[in-house]
Amino acid sequence: MCGSWLIIFIFLLSCTRGSGEKTETAPVTETRHGARPAAILQTGEYPLWFQLTDGGPVHIGAIEDAVQSSAFIPWTYALHICFLHEREDGLVMVINRSGFLKLAPNDDDRDASPHDDTAEGDRLVMYHFPGGEFWRQYTTGGLVFYEGKPAALLYLDNRIMETGLSPPRPAVWSFNMESSNPFPIEIPVFSFFPEEDGWEADTLRLGNDGLIYYRTARRTGSSPAVKIFRTSDLSNQGEEISVDTFFNSTARKTELFHPSLPELPKSFFYTEIGEIGDSVFAAWEEQLEFSIGAAGFVVIKK
Repeated sequence: MCGSWLIIFIFLLSCTRGSGEKTETAPVTETRHGARPAAILQTGEYPLWFQLTDGGPVHIGAIEDAVQSSAFIPWTYALHICFLHEREDGLVMVINRSGFLKLAPNDDDRDASPHDDTAEGDRLVMYHFPGGEFWRQYTTGGLVFYEGKPAALLYLDNRIMETGLSPPRPAVWSFNMESSNPFPIEIPVFSFFPEEDGWEADTLRLGNDGLIYYRTARRTGSSPAVKIFRTSDLSNQGEEISVDTFFNSTARKTELFHPSLPELPKSFFYTEIGEIGDSVFAAWEEQLEFSIGAAGFVVIKK
């Protein structure tokens, strides 16, 4: 095979974009870690394009295939990749309203010679940890790591439309390589603002100063309030901060660029970039003001 190619689709949860139809999946054997790979990728000369669907990432032949393929909806309700973290064991991120996504080196290549000139690029394993119907109801408010474990916060977004849903219980979720299913975890800082007292967190993210920022609000009852904190340790409540300090802690949004990345069509933008081995990962979105149409990612050799 020439260039880069999708070597093996071990399983594909959806072959129709946003149709909601149930599709059959191929039998899968659990890996030694327990989590099931969604695909094994071989990077090389040509980019590997993926588009996000309700069933997970789907391989597409070219970015042009995604143009005007999905309706524009407000970004908090749309599928898109957010909160990318570069870790020693790979890239970890969240697909809004879907679940976790991880891209890791292929362990089967661990004994290969680093000087093997026949290799075109990296062989990478893609894992999708779907949150199912529960995750589809809520927006992701951040991804951090607590005691080495990923911790994603879900929250109910009623700002644009009234959903009639209750806030997520539980609200913080994680995953590991023992299973393909996310699971809830407890973060100590939120014990200072009990859900039974009306507190609902909507932000849990890393700031540009390396500290963790979180915001929680009590919007009902006789004493509405909004509290914002930053901390270096999620076991402690941390320091209460102002709204200005909170917003200044986010990275300045500029147009992302990497010399290896291919050009995107009009109204498409790169939103997250990470490197793994000799490969570059970049999330892309089709944007219209504050709405997102198609979204996905590309993987390419540097």
